[in-house]
Amino acid sequence: MKFGPVPVAQAEGGILAHSVRLDSGRLRKGVTLTPEHIMALQVSGFEDVVVARLEPGDVHENAAAMRLAQASLQADQPIHLSAPFTGRVNLIADRPGVVRLQADQIRAANAVDPMITVATVPPFHQMRAGGMIATVKIISYAVASEAVAEAAGLLTGAVGLSVPIYQRASLIVTETPGGPGLKGQDAIEHRLNGLGMELSETLVCAHEEGALAQEIAAAKGEIVLILTASATSDARDTAPEALRRAGGQVTRFGIPVDPGNLLFLGQIGAKPVIGLPGSARSPVLHGADWVLSRVACGIDITAQDFAAMGVGGLLKEIPTRPQPRRGGRS
Repeated sequence: MKFGPVPVAQAEGGILAHSVRLDSGRLRKGVTLTPEHIMALQVSGFEDVVVARLEPGDVHENAAAMRLAQASLQADQPIHLSAPFTGRVNLIADRPGVVRLQADQIRAANAVDPMITVATVPPFHQMRAGGMIATVKIISYAVASEAVAEAAGLLTGAVGLSVPIYQRASLIVTETPGGPGLKGQDAIEHRLNGLGMELSETLVCAHEEGALAQEIAAAKGEIVLILTASATSDARDTAPEALRRAGGQVTRFGIPVDPGNLLFLGQIGAKPVIGLPGSARSPVLHGADWVLSRVACGIDITAQDFAAMGVGGLLKEIPTRPQPRRGGRS
């Protein structure tokens, strides 16, 4: 690509490098100069202008961005591409879901040429419909076709979106004298709604193994959420034991995300069961969001996946936290 100032009379067909103000209005950068543009520049007193000109083997920024964005999409995804503009194409979620990325492929594509950039949200990020998953941006006005081809090959199928496979959830709340009661129900319902799910029922029982086991077995939702009046502090505490007593199993207790450490995960039959810490009553970002979104989308969470959550797992402090992380145990 050739880049630099040229006499206005010789600029036709060039890509305007910098926006300019004309007597008749504004001529924005990135436009391919036509005879009408040349006349307007001359009328406004311009003698030269900075332009970019593609050379053989160059790919225009818009075409390059679109090719890379198309290559990055996994097949049959609920994702659409924006129209290319100034070398940029955005990948937009059509539905709520969880982003699936091949991070090594994206890193490799970004290393091909500094003019080729692909920026994404973090892996497993929860998206709303209309949210931007990634943006492909070509820095300059053109890039070598060889670089585009190499990056496109590396990006193939690197971006996907898993959508919820469940529609309804049950919430079971345990009670103790003077306990929080149904506080936090709205926050949990909001989390479900953000995934396109509904809270189909809220069941209330005493904070006791037998009573909780009965409600777990009776719950009609496709996912069962348990919010206890007293914190679950051990894998043999009331809520995990109630799940086992109901015929289910506990697959994980404790996660390296704060707030959210005391979450547990299990299942009863084919239904996922999530034991929510008391801190999930707050609407702020929480480890429960990370686990619920993956479970709702049918994504298995392995021990290695849980371990990886620790990097970036220190989330925003809860203002009402009775024992702040600073200055003591939490």
